[in-house]
Amino acid sequence: MNADQGLKAAVDTYVDTLSDVLDVIVDRLEGFDRSSLRRDVALESFKLSSAFIDADEVHTDEEIDGFLLAYADLIPELKGVDRNRFRAQGTLRGAKDWLREPSILFDILVKTDAREGSNYSYVYYEQAMAVAHTVVSLDPFTSAAELAAIQKFRSLLLGTIRGRGVTASRAATSDPGDPRTPSDEELGEPRPIEELLDELDELIGLDGVKREVKLVSDLLQVQKLREDRGLPVMDQSRHLVFTGNPGTGKTTVARLLAQIYRTLGVVERGHLIETDRSGLVARYVGHTAVKVREVFDRADEGVLLIDEAYALARGGENDFGMEAIDAIVKLVEDRRKSMVCIAAGYPVEMREFVDANPGLRSRFPKVIEFPDYDTDELVKIFGLIAAKSHYEADDGAREAIRAWLDAQPHTKGFGNGRLARNLFESAVARQATRIVRVQDPTDEQLVTLTVDDIPPPDESLDHREESPA
Repeated sequence: MNADQGLKAAVDTYVDTLSDVLDVIVDRLEGFDRSSLRRDVALESFKLSSAFIDADEVHTDEEIDGFLLAYADLIPELKGVDRNRFRAQGTLRGAKDWLREPSILFDILVKTDAREGSNYSYVYYEQAMAVAHTVVSLDPFTSAAELAAIQKFRSLLLGTIRGRGVTASRAATSDPGDPRTPSDEELGEPRPIEELLDELDELIGLDGVKREVKLVSDLLQVQKLREDRGLPVMDQSRHLVFTGNPGTGKTTVARLLAQIYRTLGVVERGHLIETDRSGLVARYVGHTAVKVREVFDRADEGVLLIDEAYALARGGENDFGMEAIDAIVKLVEDRRKSMVCIAAGYPVEMREFVDANPGLRSRFPKVIEFPDYDTDELVKIFGLIAAKSHYEADDGAREAIRAWLDAQPHTKGFGNGRLARNLFESAVARQATRIVRVQDPTDEQLVTLTVDDIPPPDESLDHREESPA
């Protein structure tokens, strides 16, 4: 199937699917003309396709040819219109403005879902995103403006759905604390991309990270569409560098990204293998390359996260860290079609890592920066950790938590989410010391953290130093 036929197939599926949806609910809609139902849906898809062609304000021959073929049978006025005549009409100019707000059709579906507990708006979302990605795939070059338009449109649709309290079912996820390589049964079926991106959006903070991951996801979807139709695709490295302090969510995002890659067909299994210098560097000559290969074998068909990767470049004269880097450079190239490697660590040190071997920069071209959490975000993280353990901080405790977090210096190595967890664990220990002195404590007393359980702002926590992730 070529690109032109690809858009026609996506549009036809959109029109057929949403016409069937409307046919189910139209009897409950006042003033809706059933006779014009299919044409109304076709016009909706016409506006959608037009808007994404106009997203970068460049209307290429490939885009117009695909567009005219897709709508020749749906919009009679386009029958027989050639490319030059259509371009001269200026139909596509300014079409991107349609993406600024939800359409009437989408609003009807969202309201129906909110009222009846259905999921029609998610059907619209899936079909609309399929058309959007297909339109963008018409061009050999995918522009930043087109990817940004996809992101904004996705946020508009999902934001409207959530704003009405409509939810979709979600598959269960595996335990992120399980260090084993999961079996095929444990991995289960690939999860829908919208579920994974929805889970990404639910992470506290990380707006820039979410934006970058969505850009990666959208570009991969567009490339996959072109590849499936035998069209040329730019050969780009998919390996990444994550930079940031400990506890900023790098491992969590890597695990989600592995599932996204699996759903999009980039990797077969989508499991995440984590390692660091100790897992890659051996003590004897010739053993390091073997050790690195063993780790890559475990990560094959999935994602490998190398934590504190910069440590590989910091050994002494008799160290084998550079041997590990040489092996990594070769293996990420040899297995670029079967796995993805993510190198993680502090920002400055990761620049040193990338400069340690001439082949690293080209193989790890994209850097995603994970910023420190601010106090508001850390308070939310504390609350989530507490809720999972069936604890709740009262008003006085919440103020004390904020004061303690505000007092911590945001220097290199700032603990972020781990700091919030350490603070929670310290509070629970203090609460236990307090509660044992209470005779016959109530259930409420057992689960409530008070101001007395929170350390004063100038007091540090007594906990083990953890390695960054």
